[in-house]
Amino acid sequence: MTQSMETMSRHAPLPCTGEHEPPTMRLHLWVETPEGVLFGMGRLILLHEIESTGSLTAAAAKLGMSYRGAWGKITRTENLLGHKLIDRSDCRRSGCKLTPYGQDLARRFRDWFEQVERFALDQGKALLPFQPKRYETS
Repeated sequence: MTQSMETMSRHAPLPCTGEHEPPTMRLHLWVETPEGVLFGMGRLILLHEIESTGSLTAAAAKLGMSYRGAWGKITRTENLLGHKLIDRSDCRRSGCKLTPYGQDLARRFRDWFEQVERFALDQGKALLPFQPKRYETS
């Protein structure tokens, strides 16, 4: 870091001027292995939709994915983790549900994401010359 960069980072943030809305902070956070993505927000959303719809087919359709694509993401993560995320015992007849492991993983990732997001937003407000705001989903 150059001397001017070090000096600049010690100053209080400058307020945004003009008539523009404050900028929005966005994060892309995932965990990967050499074999590919292990878990991230996309898989979290997929698990949430499976839980809320009770169906992998309905979850995939709601997210604009093919069934095969959604199935592939779930099985890839299950193989990498060595744990099942969804209970398939009655998938065809009465739908799917998350296993306790899948529920716990989803909760833990969501909690981690929220902590990282809070930290990043606080640091951005402290260090940047503008005040970023949190991304809000509609």
